[in-house]
Amino acid sequence: MIPLDFLKQQTIAVLGLGRSGLPTAEALIGAGATVLAWDDDALQRQKAAALGMTIADLTTADLAGVETLVLSPGIPRTHPAPHPAVARALSLGIDIRLDIDLLAAAQPDACYLGITGTNGKSTTTALIGHIMTAAGVRAEVGGNLGTGALALKPLGGGQWYVLELSSYQLETVSMPAWDIGVFLNIAPDHLDRYASMSDYVAAKRRLFQVRKPGHVAIVGVDDRWSRDLCRTLAAVGSDHQVVPVSVGSPAPGGVWVEDGWLTDGLDGEPQRVADLAPLTGLPGRHNWQNAAAAYAAVRSAGMSAAAIVAALRTFPGLRHRQQYVATVDGVRFVNDSKATNPDAAVKALACYRPIFWIAGGRAKDGGFDALDPMLDRIAQAFLVGEGADAIAQFLSGRVPFTRSGTLDRAVTDAFDAARRLVHHDATARPVVLLSPACASFDQFRSFEERGDVFVAAVEALGRSNGGSADREATRGAA
Repeated sequence: MIPLDFLKQQTIAVLGLGRSGLPTAEALIGAGATVLAWDDDALQRQKAAALGMTIADLTTADLAGVETLVLSPGIPRTHPAPHPAVARALSLGIDIRLDIDLLAAAQPDACYLGITGTNGKSTTTALIGHIMTAAGVRAEVGGNLGTGALALKPLGGGQWYVLELSSYQLETVSMPAWDIGVFLNIAPDHLDRYASMSDYVAAKRRLFQVRKPGHVAIVGVDDRWSRDLCRTLAAVGSDHQVVPVSVGSPAPGGVWVEDGWLTDGLDGEPQRVADLAPLTGLPGRHNWQNAAAAYAAVRSAGMSAAAIVAALRTFPGLRHRQQYVATVDGVRFVNDSKATNPDAAVKALACYRPIFWIAGGRAKDGGFDALDPMLDRIAQAFLVGEGADAIAQFLSGRVPFTRSGTLDRAVTDAFDAARRLVHHDATARPVVLLSPACASFDQFRSFEERGDVFVAAVEALGRSNGGSADREATRGAA
């Protein structure tokens, strides 16, 4: 846990007591601060009270003497409307911060590497941490991925905080000054939270609002929003380096993937450094972008190409992101629960064929047209949750579908259909793919819970059908 002694005897309000808020409140209490804690969820308040925290409804409590409100990133600051406690704090002139701001203030000597983008940021964050650790560099990985910022360990000079940053976090965070920033891509997402696509992009671009002299900006250039950002950064002064990253076309002065080969152009003459196609932990072109961005980031942090390539080969991938689960009676099961929007689902659908696709949940704004190029890979779809009707309408007359309703039912339905294909054609290698293209919040608390339910259902199928998790390299042929 990060020591926050500089906040001793201050009165701090903490709004939101989840993965980031609860460690924040604990760290503040440990530092001798007075903490007023609140969460709209009664269960979270009970957890905090059991730890001895003072629970106070921040929409009505006396906030005299409160100097700072530490906000959990999932709580709206502006659009569609500020949380009442946020609006009240702003009206009273109370400073609003994130746990990441407190981390940066407490650990000023450490180095900071921030990663954002619509898709791929979790994999890229974990991959950077994996490479640094494999190369013997001390790194703490967290932020939007896994561990809250103040639950990380203290670090000193030359050691790295590698932090995934959502648009929600970037709305508010004002520290640290990033040594390296990675901006992967932009696609429509979270448009229920933002008034427009431009507002969403603006939140993401705040990654580069505060930067150190000599800062390195690594920017994907495979979508127009990111290309515009790359050009803007390159034109606004010489106190930083801009490194373009691409999949499919050369990016002079940067890092790119061509014909499956990771190519390093950072030092002039391009060098092919790694064949990415065999890497089972990084399947598909979208993961090649993640690999290229991670390579550029870690090279910029001073590590050798040879050490990075060796670490790429040992990266196991992430749970809920094209996670191979098992092969049961000739049917492979892949958990891609993290695909909470159509653009993310496209990345997974591009990696397999034939696919028995489990999709649905709480649909996001923007529709499903992004899935058009992948429909010929789908043998049948199995629809669940609130989004089933919208996806059914999109698929009607194009792809056969079954309204399964619940995830457990969909796993069984998809398995039965895929197994019939195997029994008809012994050469078929069907994949049951959970890649929902929707948020999880209609039936689950998180995409992690949704993925865990999928894995448990597959394991139950394996037991009942005499199957087991065959840990082969199961990233299907495109």
